Amino acid sequence: MPSSSQSAAVSWTPLVYFWEGGWIGVGRPPASSVVPPHEHHAVQIALGLDGSIRLQDPEGQWKEHRLAVVQADVRHAFDPGGALISLLFVDADGREGRWLRDSLRAPITDLSLDLVASHLPALLAFREARPGPAAAGRIVTGVVEALCQGPPPLRSMDQRVARALELMRADRSGRLGLSAVAAQVFLSPSRFAHLFATEVGLPFRRYLLWRKLNRAMGEFGRGATLSAAAHAAGFADSAHLTRTWRAMFGITPSTMVGRAEFYEIPAPFEVARAA
Repeated sequence: MPSSSQSAAVSWTPLVYFWEGGWIGVGRPPASSVVPPHEHHAVQIALGLDGSIRLQDPEGQWKEHRLAVVQADVRHAFDPGGALISLLFVDADGREGRWLRDSLRAPITDLSLDLVASHLPALLAFREARPGPAAAGRIVTGVVEALCQGPPPLRSMDQRVARALELMRADRSGRLGLSAVAAQVFLSPSRFAHLFATEVGLPFRRYLLWRKLNRAMGEFGRGATLSAAAHAAGFADSAHLTRTWRAMFGITPSTMVGRAEFYEIPAPFEVARAA
């Protein structure tokens, strides 16, 4: 196993396409790098495109995979093992995220690479081909739908929580607090906090941090510095952003910002449904 000092020095040059609530990155991290334990509010699809990867489950056990899905809010560590990898993060509260969560209920599910065989050529060529937004969206949608079972979920979220999520996604300041959102959906702060955690599976403040982190990634993609991205996303300062990024992704922003290529695309699933 690599040492903790090696683990902290993860450095790679991925190609990242992001949208509101999700992103896909393809790249080859150094063979010696391990991403330490972390958890985030997204369903993560991890593929080893030309070799095996390893994931550590919440109990600390490591297992080798070529394709695996990590459920939202599951603590895990990641060892790329020198493989060319694709990481796909799906908004846990959107239709596709709920579909994945309903289909694959284990904290970490090992799957056959054959399930996404038709998409492997495009993923292997992703960095060099740099697909346009429509082509990238088809890859993302195809991979996700290949892993889902049965029809999309019919269960709808409580409309007050759904409205709260809309308000949080629309807020550009990152400073919309619990009391203000509760008032907008006509609930007391305590009742809203309980209902939100029950429906989303995450306390309001932690979910708000997740939304801020997604917004910061968008700012990085548009060329912002660490400090500028922190301010635009509603973090107190760059140190707060760095701590949150490390807790949710296991690495610091500096391991990607300035190294990765970021491109913003329309939300793939919404485009597919519209088509």
